[in-house]
Amino acid sequence: LHQKMLKFTQKTVQAQKRLFSPLTRSFSSEPHRPEICQAGSFLDIGSRRIFNTEHDQFRESCRSFFLDEVVPHHAEWEKQGHISRDVWLKAGSMGLLGVNSPEEYGGLGADILFAAVTWEEQMYAVGAPSGPGFSLHSDIVMPYLVHLGTEEQKKKYLPAMCRGEQILAIAMTEPGAGSDLAGVRTSANKVDGGYVLNGSKIYITNGYMADVTVVVAKTDPSKGAHGMSLFLVENGTKGFSKGTPLAKMGLKAQDTCELFFEDMFIPDECLLGEENKGFYYLMEELPQERLLLAVEAQSRGEMAFEQARGFVNERMAFGKPLFDKQVVRHKLADMKTALSVNRAFVDQCLELHSKQKLDAATASMAKLASTENSWKICDEAVQLHGGAGYMLEYPVTRALADARVGRIYGGANEIMKEVIARTCKI
Repeated sequence: LHQKMLKFTQKTVQAQKRLFSPLTRSFSSEPHRPEICQAGSFLDIGSRRIFNTEHDQFRESCRSFFLDEVVPHHAEWEKQGHISRDVWLKAGSMGLLGVNSPEEYGGLGADILFAAVTWEEQMYAVGAPSGPGFSLHSDIVMPYLVHLGTEEQKKKYLPAMCRGEQILAIAMTEPGAGSDLAGVRTSANKVDGGYVLNGSKIYITNGYMADVTVVVAKTDPSKGAHGMSLFLVENGTKGFSKGTPLAKMGLKAQDTCELFFEDMFIPDECLLGEENKGFYYLMEELPQERLLLAVEAQSRGEMAFEQARGFVNERMAFGKPLFDKQVVRHKLADMKTALSVNRAFVDQCLELHSKQKLDAATASMAKLASTENSWKICDEAVQLHGGAGYMLEYPVTRALADARVGRIYGGANEIMKEVIARTCKI
């Protein structure tokens, strides 16, 4: 793969161990790659048979990037409600954006497993720093451009997006329409030479910093969900405005805001794909979005487990490490088992998706199981920390707050159950 994947200087194993406790490196000359339940740590590099040594090398570069360029600044970004543009540019120069986008448009042209490495490594960094919306930019929104964009649209936007010079967002959710996309009310009325949009969006990730937003709007309200279209809206378009970053329970460094469209005219060339096909396009891309959310939730849980594991092995109580208490050991055993079982399913889904065989119901199962389990794991990790677990200086505290929204966004878990239930009817 591209040399830029490996440009970043790899940190020593000793430095990684100091930041990821406990962490071992399980590279081996043997062909066998241990599954995660057999590895010394959930964060081991060189484990899991779905990956190979090229993925491992890329993972080391990703790990170094998040440790050096994200973790030291995250607390500051949480205070301001968004990350810096500089880190977007650095991620672009490292080849961490648009990993599986075509090379001809600035991406790496790598498989989805390389993209998954970036999702995981962001969550494996200390505290699972949620500020950088790289995965949404590259693997939720960018595919719409790759799959639907005209040649002109691809050449105009994709290279700059892969370099981190332009940030992407997607605007679906509205005050009256969340998981129910059919309830979208933002309108796009056809006029000579283009469309006029009116309406608003809420809870839009990357919305505040986005240079280009894919907006879902009704072009034919009489058709309900089948009358929606997608539009590329550039920052600065007349009639387009943004609210300030919203104050949230978690994901505090990830900019989330409201968007407003007031008699906003955009030309015909801003239509993405065909008119009135927006709902179908959204349904086609949702499996990857839900898989991504599952991978991130699983990885956040693994990070929280390793933090709790390290804490109870070091924390002394009544003259002995907390780990010596049977109730603590058994709690860790339950957590490791739950994570290992779910990881096996998530990796199976990644493998299916790499072969383009992941369906909506299976992706929904992954999202449902992973986000529910991650929430429980993070909660247990906080409990094992005792009073320290309630302090923001401890990574598990942020992980718990950030994990909560996983059961809501990308389609609430109650909706996931409906999608899954359709496969149960005889």
